[in-house]
Amino acid sequence: MSMIRKLAEGVYNVGAIDWERVLFDEIVSTPQGTSYNSYLILGKDKVALIDTVEPEKADQLFANLEELGIERIDYIVSNHAEQDHSGAIPELLEKYPEAKVVTNAKCKGFEKDLLHLRDEDFIVINEGDTLDLGGKTLKFVMTPWVHWPETMSTFLLEDKIAFTCDFFGSHAATTHTFAEQYDRIYHEAKRYYAEIMMPFRQIIARNITKIEEFGPKIIAPSHGPAYSDPKFIINAYKEWISPSTKNEALILYVSMHGSTKKMVDALVDSLGKYGVEVKVRDLIRSDMGEVAIDLVDITTLVIATPTMLAGPHPQAVYAAYLANALKPKVKIVGIIGSYGWGGRTVDILKANLGALKVELLEPLLIKGLPKDEDYEKIDEFAKKIAEKHRELGVMK
Repeated sequence: MSMIRKLAEGVYNVGAIDWERVLFDEIVSTPQGTSYNSYLILGKDKVALIDTVEPEKADQLFANLEELGIERIDYIVSNHAEQDHSGAIPELLEKYPEAKVVTNAKCKGFEKDLLHLRDEDFIVINEGDTLDLGGKTLKFVMTPWVHWPETMSTFLLEDKIAFTCDFFGSHAATTHTFAEQYDRIYHEAKRYYAEIMMPFRQIIARNITKIEEFGPKIIAPSHGPAYSDPKFIINAYKEWISPSTKNEALILYVSMHGSTKKMVDALVDSLGKYGVEVKVRDLIRSDMGEVAIDLVDITTLVIATPTMLAGPHPQAVYAAYLANALKPKVKIVGIIGSYGWGGRTVDILKANLGALKVELLEPLLIKGLPKDEDYEKIDEFAKKIAEKHRELGVMK
């Protein structure tokens, strides 16, 4: 089934929509499916294709090109070497042998390794280089670490379109050319940012500046719909990467026999009493993509776990590892839980949180089912979190 979406005169999204994909890179959940956007630009003299599609969806790309009557492609611009964007390049070069892959030197190196392309398949460009298609001019700008080191963006100067690949993307299968359902797209774009972009917050700030200096009328990422209102997604990113956090505590918990759950319930009540907003996620049942979204804005993270085989529950370890890898701007971390006879729960969790620049509260572990005096300790734990929020200025 072909699906061609027109962005401007002579500019088309000829990529593929993947309605069924539920997991990306074998780790990232995609409950709304995704798309692999590939942008065709028809100049008076030359034809360029910006990014391609996942190899398994190449038939959709070729059907779209056939429907438009494309008999020649001169340039395949590759903004990013990851295979969901580059994977169809070998097949495209077979069908259009005159085409050259236009990319930077670092991306060329990756694609030689990943796709076994030859040196003669490439035209290597540098920061600020341009390519004249005849009435359509492409300019290449390096935007590294969104989210690989070789990533670049391509600007179409005449139409003021920024093709940003993964930058500003969203995993959303949709036939909309442009983002129209802002509530839904905001959520999916935030999920995408949280799971993929958040570790690179400082670098993202510099890359946003490059996009803003271009002054795009359209931002066209390679996942999800394009944005005819670039300020919508740019301002969202600015909010997400800013150092400010919200008056929120996120509690991620596992409870095997109910003791830790009782601690969590008591902590939620006390935090509410002291004016702290709370989000609670059961790690056994939660979508970790939603957990990643929760991590974006919070001030405090609490990991609650029973002690199992002398250490934390594996899902609690995974949660700590995930937070450590995503590097959210969280300021405070707490560890609570129940144990039977001892163990290394705190040491193991702390070791998995080492990359976070946070204040670690004194851990609160209780033996067995919480007693009256334990609930008093939980209340004090909540009170301490509220005091920290007040000191940080996040509590109104």
